[in-house]
Amino acid sequence: MSTFWSLWIIILTVINVALILWVLLANRKVAVRDDEDPENRKTGHVYDGIEEYDNPLPRWWFNLFIATLIFSAVYLLLYPGLGAFQGLLNWSSTKELRGHQQQAEARFSERFGVYAETPIAELAEDPQAMRIGMRLFANNCAVCHGSDGGGNWGYPNLTNNDWIWGGEPEQILVSIRDGRQANMPGWSNVLGESGIADVTEHVLRIAGREHNTERAERGAQAFARNCAACHGAEGKGNPVLGAPDLTNDIWLYGGEPQEIRQTLREGRFGVMPAQKDMLREDRIHLLAAYVYSLSLDYDEE
Repeated sequence: MSTFWSLWIIILTVINVALILWVLLANRKVAVRDDEDPENRKTGHVYDGIEEYDNPLPRWWFNLFIATLIFSAVYLLLYPGLGAFQGLLNWSSTKELRGHQQQAEARFSERFGVYAETPIAELAEDPQAMRIGMRLFANNCAVCHGSDGGGNWGYPNLTNNDWIWGGEPEQILVSIRDGRQANMPGWSNVLGESGIADVTEHVLRIAGREHNTERAERGAQAFARNCAACHGAEGKGNPVLGAPDLTNDIWLYGGEPQEIRQTLREGRFGVMPAQKDMLREDRIHLLAAYVYSLSLDYDEE
């Protein structure tokens, strides 16, 4: 905050407090005529036949107003509130937050330390650890992947056995810690609209979906030339490249023909943000175990 605006706020605040005090004191008593009955003094103000009596505020009420103003003045001296002045106590919400964070770290660091030394596959079987992992997931992942990990359009379902970048514990850990960047290029300029339609039919065929056989045959040739390098000759994908399996009828961006054509035409460039700058390593380890446990539940079904 600039010096000008800091002084502006300070001056306005002090003037307003002073004006409130002046109004309170100036109206504590109202002048009355000498011929008025002392027991029933009136202000002389009459409106619509109603006369206003001079009844001052009860002393306790008046003193409460004064105490409030004194409290306000003391508060503004001790805490931030007057422009850039930080207060005599030098308090700030940031320091308060950091203090609470340090207390939490001191309280939970030992437990998280034990979890960090436990292998992910073993940790996924620990109910108490998974309750903590579920809260971490809700706070950091649920907005994209859903509260149950079931995913959304463009965000992978974490509860099944289909993993774009691999579903082994260490692969999940890397995905969470370092993030992932999809790189599905658009093929409109290479294949043309007719070629995109042909490849779409081929993809529908290898996924076991209803398709046009003639177009699928032509699409298979285009697929081998342009897509097999990433997705494999049979379309089963490659976790090293983040190329999804196209044969299991699980679709990140939709499996309807028009949606597949859109993916081929313009490409997909989804981003899984890295969590290493937002979460400590022990939290990421626990979070990876929770995500891994979601697929275990699917395997059991």
